[in-house]
Order: sequence, then C-alpha cells, then structure tokens
Amino acid sequence: MFADRAKILIRSGKGGDGCVSFRREKYVANGGPDGGDGGKGGDIVFQVDEGMNTLIDYRHKRKFAAENGTPGSKRRCHGANGKDLTLKVPAGTVVMEAQSGRVIADLSGKDKRQVILRGGKGGNGNMHYATSTMQAPKYAQAGEAALELEVILELKVIADVGLVGFPNVGKSTFLSRVSNARPKVANYPFTTLDPHLGVVDHEEVDGFVIADIPGLIEGASQGTGLGHQFLRHIERTRAIIHLVDAASVEGRDPVEDVYKINEELRLYDPAVARRPQIIAANKIDALGPDAAEPLERLRQEFEPKGIPVYAISAVSGQGVKELLWAVKELLSTMPKESIVFEQEFFPEEEIVVENLPYTVERSENDPHTFIAEGPKIEKMLGYTNLDSEKGFAFFQNFLKEQGILGELEKAGIQDGDTVQMYGFAFEYYK
Repeated sequence: MFADRAKILIRSGKGGDGCVSFRREKYVANGGPDGGDGGKGGDIVFQVDEGMNTLIDYRHKRKFAAENGTPGSKRRCHGANGKDLTLKVPAGTVVMEAQSGRVIADLSGKDKRQVILRGGKGGNGNMHYATSTMQAPKYAQAGEAALELEVILELKVIADVGLVGFPNVGKSTFLSRVSNARPKVANYPFTTLDPHLGVVDHEEVDGFVIADIPGLIEGASQGTGLGHQFLRHIERTRAIIHLVDAASVEGRDPVEDVYKINEELRLYDPAVARRPQIIAANKIDALGPDAAEPLERLRQEFEPKGIPVYAISAVSGQGVKELLWAVKELLSTMPKESIVFEQEFFPEEEIVVENLPYTVERSENDPHTFIAEGPKIEKMLGYTNLDSEKGFAFFQNFLKEQGILGELEKAGIQDGDTVQMYGFAFEYYK
C-alpha cells in the first residue's frame, strides 16, 4: 500500500528536575548545597532513510514521544539525559503543523536530518543558588516542560519532470518504455493508484527523473476522484509532460483535455501551472486516415503559446526519442536546484505562554544587577533556543510584550546593568 500522507502527535522529553540536597558527611560541619542538575529531555528528530519510499509506518502508530530527562541527585550528580527519538521518513517528506498547514521542515536536498522539537532543559540543582546571604537554598529549578505538537507528514516526490494527463491516455505505458519504472499497464476503468518514479534510460537520453502523477480528472483540485491526493507530487517538478490521447480512443477531445488539466493545475497552485510544458500527443499508431487532423489542431492551438507538441506512440516507441531530447534540452536551460519549501512554522516561537506570575527586583548585593524570575519567565526560557538568532529575538519580544522590560525600567535599570534569569545573565540596553 502506498501512503504519502499521515497525521501524528509528537512530544519531546521533559527536562529532569534539579535536586535539593546538602552535604551530610562526618567531619564536615554545615555542609553546603550539593543538589545536582536534572538531565535534558530527548529531542524529536526526523531523518531521511533512503530505503523508504512511503509513510506507511505512520498509518498504524500515531503517537511518538522522546525520553524524559532524569532528576538530579545528591553529591552534585547530574541526571541522565533522555534519549532522542529519531523518526525515519523517505526523502521529500514535508513536516507541517497540523492546524495551520505551515511548513516546519522539508527533508529533501541537503537537509537529511532535522530536530523538530527540542527536549526541555534540565533544572538547576540547589548548588547553583548559594550566595553569601543564602548559603542553604532549599529550592531547585524544575525541569522544563516537554513540547507537544500535532504534525502532518506529506511525501512530495522529488522528480525533474511531472507526467500528467487524463486516465488511460498511456502514462504508465510511456513511463515503462522510457525509464526503469515498471508500473502495471492495462486499460483500467479508473486510474493508476500510486505515483511512480522512473529514471530515464532511453538509448542516448538519460539523466532525469519522471514522476507519473495519477488520478487527474476534471475537478481534481476540489477533491473529485483521487487527483487531489496526488497533486502534491507535482510541486517539486521543474517541467511537465502533458500526455493526451491524440486518437480520441475514449471519445475525448485532446485539445479540451489539455485545457481541463491545466485548469486543475492552476486551481491547485498557480506556480505549478506556470511550469514549462511539452505536449505529447500519444496513440498516433491508432489514428485513422485523417491522422494529421488532431495533431494539427493541437499544434495550432498550443505552439503559438510556447508549448511544443510532439507526436508519439508509447506502444511502438515512435517519436519517443525526439520527445525525450526536447525535454532534456528544456531542463538544461533551467536551474538544477530542486524545489525546497521554506520553514514557516517555528515551534519554539509559537508556544502560548500562560498567564503566570513573575517578579522583578534589584539585587541586594549589587545595585547594577536585577533579578527577574517566576513561572512565566522560567517556562518561556525552557521553550526558547537562545542560541539561535530567531529564538533570542523572540525572547526579547516576549519580555517586551509581557511587560517585563517595563517592570525593569520602573525598578530603575540603566544601560549596561545586568539582568539575571535562572542562570542566564544579560546586559540591558534600551
């Protein structure tokens, strides 16, 4: 069974809690705090497996969770980090946030492995909170919460050329003739159920990949038939071969067929409809005495619009080599980089912060140091990757929007003063 779409729930690991502990040894009077830090929670990682070509593994299991970090312990012992969970997917898989459909990651091209959800950081043990005025802190930092997200996985095949056309115009026969793909070929009453990929190896013409995009009929972009399930596979293609039945074996007009399929492509994605096309007028071996008439109609209609028409027979091979040479020449004029979908959804920046309390105060020991703490700040620090430029900018915006910067200014903070937040220290500049 071919599966090119799945919806799953992923959850990173929770960070382990910091430990509250004090040294209790013989001959050590008033032992100080020695509570260790909690371990980091495991990440959710997606990785390309070149041996996979479907998402069938995600049809029967829907929930995936990384391992939690373990709590710290006494004697400054650090808790174990939770194991990352690596989910393997075929090349060309796009990970999207389920509700909005925005792209989180595109596992194609050079991007073979991406961390989608980061595990929570482990909490600091109480050994971090000892000061000259607080030598026996009886509190530690809780481990940061796990991140949970529902995502949609979509496989968008990676091919140079998309092969489109109505059912039974000969796409499977054409693909089996020009490539190493071997789809089942017959006059089915409906359509091929799986998209097929083939590497062209026809005599002297080679070096590009064709994808047979099945199920396209009128209304496919609105969900009619199976076409809407497979249109996603044409999004990465650089050019399109539009196969039509020149002999009208099933009574359809080839000129109208081209317009109908192109309209479905336009309705699905205008950018796809603008891709360069070549029309392959198939089944010329079945044309009657007026063989030139349908070919001439196609050429008069589309060649003035910049769409060349080639007469072929997928069964006998007539005209196929000339068509492939034209496709090869067209591809040589186009950029070779595959189409990669840019990230639109950033999990670490999309977390809704609850209305939790916080406090802002000047340090008793240093008038140029301010301490901001509380569940609101602690939770946001756990969700934000401060090592990334976007993550740090997001955190700065969070401080402003939540009124924390305003509270610091009311407390008298000046340029160059230090703000401490749970083990992090920042210099303040307005």
